[in-house]
Amino acid sequence: VEEEITSKDDHLQDLRMCAFGVTSRKFLGFNVQHRGIEIDQAKVDAILKMPEPKDIHELKSLQGKLAYLRRFISNLAGRCQPFSRLMKKGVPFEWAQACRNDFESIKSYLMKPQYWLPTAIPGKPLILYVSVHERSVGALRDQGNNEGKENALYYLSQMMMPNVLKYLPIEKLCLALVFSIQNLNHYFQAHVVRLVSRANPIKFVMSKPVLSDRLARWYLQFQQFQIVYVPQKAVKGQALEDFLTDHPIPHDWELSDELPDKDAMVIEIQPPWKIYFDGAAHREGDGAGIMFITSQEEVLPYSFTLTQQCSNNVAEYQALIFGLEMAVDIKQLQTQLFGDSKLVINQILGSYKVKNPELVPYHKYAQRLVSWLAEVTTLHVPRKENKRADTLASLASTLSFPDQTQVTVCQRWVVPPPNDNEEEESEAEHTASVLEFGIEDWQQPLIDYLCYGILLENFRRKTKIRRRAPRFLC
Repeated sequence: VEEEITSKDDHLQDLRMCAFGVTSRKFLGFNVQHRGIEIDQAKVDAILKMPEPKDIHELKSLQGKLAYLRRFISNLAGRCQPFSRLMKKGVPFEWAQACRNDFESIKSYLMKPQYWLPTAIPGKPLILYVSVHERSVGALRDQGNNEGKENALYYLSQMMMPNVLKYLPIEKLCLALVFSIQNLNHYFQAHVVRLVSRANPIKFVMSKPVLSDRLARWYLQFQQFQIVYVPQKAVKGQALEDFLTDHPIPHDWELSDELPDKDAMVIEIQPPWKIYFDGAAHREGDGAGIMFITSQEEVLPYSFTLTQQCSNNVAEYQALIFGLEMAVDIKQLQTQLFGDSKLVINQILGSYKVKNPELVPYHKYAQRLVSWLAEVTTLHVPRKENKRADTLASLASTLSFPDQTQVTVCQRWVVPPPNDNEEEESEAEHTASVLEFGIEDWQQPLIDYLCYGILLENFRRKTKIRRRAPRFLC
């Protein structure tokens, strides 16, 4: 009986040490409330009362205290840069004036009204500001509240390694985005992220005709999440103003004087991509051909073999849809469409009505794809000017492409045809067997292996893929 009473008393004592149904509680050194996480003032006071470090041990103590509050301090890595150099092996400890200035600036930053970071609101998109300092990269995760004001949710910063300092400014922005993804992965999975920066790092990676190992790893990470780029000049708010104040532009990044009142780091004025499409219906089989001409005048030919017989107009629509889908997929938002079918071109432009019920689902789906692109110009061209796409649609081998481009089969893609019983608002589907032309894509075997466990039959290439694949795992 005494043991039972003792056990009961111990259990009650344990319960008294717990907290249930409270509105706030100190947890892991932070004050956790319903509105978010606050800095424990005792942690801040410990830094404010610290004297200047006199040796490496006191400096390590200061670094540890600052690291504990890193999510609350904007550009902490950049602020700590002068005395972070003293942590390197073999560097004599000398507390110079630059160290004193940064130490005082950190104290001044912490003397602001008590900082707190609100919790993310489910269903609302997040805003991610990324910036590059002279020797550090930084990011701010932000979100608008129900009152229309922006609240800082998380600060990130990291010093750049010596080899990273040699990167181009746009590559450093890519690195800042990758760093944010790796540290805030769970937020990227649950929210649409609006990326705000001086240049578009995702477009930079996707515009490269050939990707190095580093760019390929970045590309795979970018493609996992829904990231929408927003130009920095289009965003206004106190959160952005404070973030840019804490992340000044490096002195070696010269801005153009030709654009008054505008900040510019990378200026890209490139012509839109051209898409030539053509469909062909024959007794032997139906096909669709597409030819992309990039802003660098590179030719990317594709051919699609349709698995079901259809009319020539349906084949033309399928060719158009395939081209638009690929433009949407690669996020090439500015395109020019060229086709030799007067009917299809004028129906897309709205000059002709779609009277044939067979063409209605294709027309609606094509219009939906066009609406997803920022700028689309549709032009009719004579058949002789669309010869390459026509040849691809016919799967002929008589056409020679520039630079001795060889035609090889890289991938086969099959999608069900449109269903007549589907609702009008449902997305039109189509059937096609895709043959991709041009130099074989080095990424596809790696994607097949990492995502589906599929390997090539060639033993040497199979071994090479297995050896390279671990580099692309996040």
